Amino acid sequence: MKILLAVDGSNYTNRMLSYLLAHKEWASTGHAFTVFYAVLPVPHRAAAFAGPDLVHGYYEDDARVVVEPVRALLTEHGIEARFEHRIGHPAEEIASFAQKEQFDLLVMGSRGHGALANLVLGSVATKVLAACTVPVLLVR
Repeated sequence: MKILLAVDGSNYTNRMLSYLLAHKEWASTGHAFTVFYAVLPVPHRAAAFAGPDLVHGYYEDDARVVVEPVRALLTEHGIEARFEHRIGHPAEEIASFAQKEQFDLLVMGSRGHGALANLVLGSVATKVLAACTVPVLLVR
């Protein structure tokens, strides 16, 4: 099974990873894991002011800060994974990547806002659910 783990460095990602590691059937050797992180783009004017080298360095550093603890945790538990990051809106990038790469399952953490909060604030998880045809497991 091809499983996509969408991460963002939050406590919700940590809960999702804890859930995954607590259920040995998910961590079995028959699965191929990919860890995915979407880096929010730097506003256009800020990027123009900073220059391409600085902006590229920011994207790489931001991804590294989020992904490296996940890499260490999975390695500690004997789970091999591929690591990817893209620049863009998280919901759009997650849904697009999941569909393009034809994953069997997308696993991600969720804050668990109520319906009213999602209506007002929006939610990456809600937007992924709306845009993605891949089955999604949300962990709260």
